[in-house]
Amino acid sequence: MNRRVLAALVAAALAILGAAVVIVYANNADQRAIAAAQPTTVWVSQKLVPAGTTLKDAQRTGLIAQTQVAARGVPVGALPGVTPDNSALLALSDVQPGEILLSARFGTTPVGQKAIEVPAGQVAVSVQLSDPARVGRFVTPGSHIAIYSTYKIKSLGDDPRSKKINELEVQGTSVLLPDALVIGMGDTPLAAPATAPTASPTDPNAPAGAGFLVTVAVAPDQATRLIHAISGFKLYAALRGSDVKLDPKSQTNDMSIFGPVTP
Repeated sequence: MNRRVLAALVAAALAILGAAVVIVYANNADQRAIAAAQPTTVWVSQKLVPAGTTLKDAQRTGLIAQTQVAARGVPVGALPGVTPDNSALLALSDVQPGEILLSARFGTTPVGQKAIEVPAGQVAVSVQLSDPARVGRFVTPGSHIAIYSTYKIKSLGDDPRSKKINELEVQGTSVLLPDALVIGMGDTPLAAPATAPTASPTDPNAPAGAGFLVTVAVAPDQATRLIHAISGFKLYAALRGSDVKLDPKSQTNDMSIFGPVTP
């Protein structure tokens, strides 16, 4: 075999080998591209997740939800899921809406004491409620509650009817705030002086009727009414359901609680 024929065979073999390498590389690249574009399930914050909120509560109240993104868009350390093993972990800091949840953002101790987020145009007011008065342990940041006020009905004046009403000490209950957004839970109000610690909301040994602070965001005019009620009335919260309508003028008292009295 002369040199020219041998060189031609070698060239042909190299060409075939090169073509095979290109085909294999192209196939692998296609597979990598397909894998990168494959939909992958991740957890995303739908609303602000305040620092200290457990994964379980964030899921239960709709603060976080599952969605699918291309595999190439999943960041390293993305939260794989909410399971019994991690459901009690707390948000270490506020998680902003739209964030893909990372496992590193949740732990056992929130970082520092960050101020809660107050919606624009509203103010935050902390209300101390007993465990039953705050609907057990079902109220969490993000919940919407109605606040009722119980008070002693008084009549101004010196006439016999006013004196009689005041002597009877009739109690009344009214809707104080039909809809208030809960933006924080805790046993110490924001920027308050140090006080004796109260029982933790999660403490199973907490005595019945122990006080808990529920921080709500309300309009300025509602804040005035709420603060006045805090100073002298007994407050009770109700967890709002979907599409519920409350009459802000609803009121009952000792005389009307069972309806009109028929003589």
